[in-house]
Amino acid sequence: MGFTIAIDGPAAAGKGTLSKAIAAHFDFAHLDTGLLYRAVGAKTLLGVQPLDAALKLVAADMEDTDLRTPEVAQAASKVAIIPEVRAALVDFQRAFGARAGGAVLDGRDIGTVICPEAKVKLYVTASAQVRAERRYLELSAKGDVSTREQVLADVKARDARDMERVEAPLKPADDAVLIDTSDLSIADAIAQAIGVIEAHTGE
Repeated sequence: MGFTIAIDGPAAAGKGTLSKAIAAHFDFAHLDTGLLYRAVGAKTLLGVQPLDAALKLVAADMEDTDLRTPEVAQAASKVAIIPEVRAALVDFQRAFGARAGGAVLDGRDIGTVICPEAKVKLYVTASAQVRAERRYLELSAKGDVSTREQVLADVKARDARDMERVEAPLKPADDAVLIDTSDLSIADAIAQAIGVIEAHTGE
């Protein structure tokens, strides 16, 4: 069993940026589990049934350049509430987390469901307003014409789906360390996370 780091949190909290930086710092493998659900969601937008999409998912599906669109994000959130879809993707995620050499997984149920025995669990969050502003600026840079109000509404709607679903709701693991990035720079958030992890590795 390798050294597993579980990172959970809501959309646009910064967990993806943190996860990539942590993986690079410790030379661990990284899996953005949200891409699994985005890939399934993208297929449902093409008319494929959610469970069929999950069962037939291959690595190449996660390389689609259109997985970061708001439409796919909403579709991903909707398929993620389907228990059969989640079950179909669990084994892949657990196998990745158990790989030798260390692994960083980020998502919404890593510390609570996928890797409950992870050596380190982080819950990365920020206020809905801060997260919506980040997402708005990101989308605007890509030419998206959504308003700040629309983006905030989308963020809140996704939070509600993620936190209120029956199967594996988004919540911090009991032993997770909370990192609120609302008022942190990227560098400070990364430093804080690395400090938590190093405390567990004895470095």
